[in-house]
Amino acid sequence: MPVLELQGITKHFGAIHALTGVDLSLEPGEALGLMGDNGAGKSTLVKIIAGNFPPSGGEIRIEGEPVQFSKPVEAREKGIEIVYQDLALCNNLTAADNVFLGREIKSGIGPIRWLNHAAMVKRAGQLFAELKSETRPRHLVRQMSGGQRQAVAIARALHWDAKLMIMDEPTNNLGVPEQHKVLELIRKLRDKGVPVILITHTLPDVFAVCDRLMVMHRGRKVTEKITSRTSPQELVQYMVGALDDARN
Repeated sequence: MPVLELQGITKHFGAIHALTGVDLSLEPGEALGLMGDNGAGKSTLVKIIAGNFPPSGGEIRIEGEPVQFSKPVEAREKGIEIVYQDLALCNNLTAADNVFLGREIKSGIGPIRWLNHAAMVKRAGQLFAELKSETRPRHLVRQMSGGQRQAVAIARALHWDAKLMIMDEPTNNLGVPEQHKVLELIRKLRDKGVPVILITHTLPDVFAVCDRLMVMHRGRKVTEKITSRTSPQELVQYMVGALDDARN
């Protein structure tokens, strides 16, 4: 059963048609590259999946169940986690603190409660070990590399039992070694059965880790390809509108 299904998703902002009839299906452990030029509709589609605003039309299903999100917390409760470009981490806190930010482990007796830092450090360490990351739970985020910061954001999503991970330009502004580490983290997610939607303009990244590729142009899905059956040159033609399977 698909983890995520979108059927005929549309979105209007007044007279502006941001999305028109977008369909999508994502299976467990599958990585999908979501591609398109600026203004193609990628961000709008992702924001609808993540509950930032509702679609104007169409249906969203999570594991076969129709859902309607009015705010991001409702999408998160259904297991949808999104890692934005800025990662939404607190630089002055440790990796463990960031993993549990807003949902800390507490101990206590009756109404007297306190943060259980030892439990959070231990669990964060287990998550980083599962991801085979060198990130250390007690290290401050501001002292970390880009790849380690990505590991913190991914570990946070994994701890809360993510059913779907959306990653927005995760390798931007990273050096080559750090890029490779982030791509390896995506492979680890796939191995754990967590499907990934990877939003990126970096063609080598999608060919390295994605099973399928979906290209959008001006709010429409223009093609969907098995990664091994296409090429960077062909994808670029779809991205700029020179090719359009939806109209053939």
